[in-house]
Amino acid sequence: MAQQQPAALPVVVEGVAKQFGRAQVVRDLSFEVRPGEVLGFLGPNGAGKTTTMRMVLDIIRPDSGRIEVFGGTPGLAQQQRVGYLPEERGLYRDVTAIDTLTYFGSLKGLSGSDARRRAEKLLRDLGLGDSLAKKAGELSRGMHQKVQVIATVLHEPDLLILDEPFQGLDPVNAQMLRELVLTQRDRGAAVVMSTHDMNEAQALCDRLLLIDRGRRLLYGTLAEIRRGFASGAVEVEGVGVPADAAAVKSASQVAMVDGHLRFVLRDGVGPGELFRELAGTGAEVTRFEVAAPTLKEIFMRAVAGAQETDRSE
Repeated sequence: MAQQQPAALPVVVEGVAKQFGRAQVVRDLSFEVRPGEVLGFLGPNGAGKTTTMRMVLDIIRPDSGRIEVFGGTPGLAQQQRVGYLPEERGLYRDVTAIDTLTYFGSLKGLSGSDARRRAEKLLRDLGLGDSLAKKAGELSRGMHQKVQVIATVLHEPDLLILDEPFQGLDPVNAQMLRELVLTQRDRGAAVVMSTHDMNEAQALCDRLLLIDRGRRLLYGTLAEIRRGFASGAVEVEGVGVPADAAAVKSASQVAMVDGHLRFVLRDGVGPGELFRELAGTGAEVTRFEVAAPTLKEIFMRAVAGAQETDRSE
């Protein structure tokens, strides 16, 4: 009996590069996306996140490298299995929410009746049951965003690519959409989600990919990434402890958190070096504790370290 071949991964990106004019937007970028996971795509503005997403979607083509979507070259053959929420969004202002969603569902292969039934259920689930017959021009910004996320998941795609899905939403609406994204993941969909919100990334993402200037800086689970920065933060209490990063050479950041100072160490600096430096200032340290760095601290440290390396080259 022939052995069954494993299913192809939703996304494989290997050594991809993209240049616009003289600007190298993506450089030798590699990663993969697995079924049933949320991959958080992080990076500063202009890091190359949206360009990478558009290459996976075959909106633009890479200059070099390889991209596979469900084992094949990105293109029309995979589009029915993909849902895309772009950062710049819009609906037909003079068409009702239910008619818009029914139309979008039909474009993705659903029958009109199935698209309408699914759209009605999702609108009600997200608190928009009273807005089925409202035109897009009558909806609030939060309602608009919900309708567009529904349009993205309506055909139950195997791959979701979401560019800043929660941007600008109030906490209640954001939580509703979080639950919808997790529902898609739990049914086995692969989700790629770009976000600037580190708390959002920590709460939702199974793995993280941080890029800066088109290069991969960090890639893995939050636990794996944190292990690489295990001694990156120290919490300090005492009298006369300097609260200004400019006065402490071994720290890149200092912040007051819950009544104590939190120091983020510079690359290559250990906690002992910070302790000796504080002792040299005459400060009376009563508590000195190595702490797990937050994702935001890791993000800032990794980006700062990469930029410092660029300047020295």
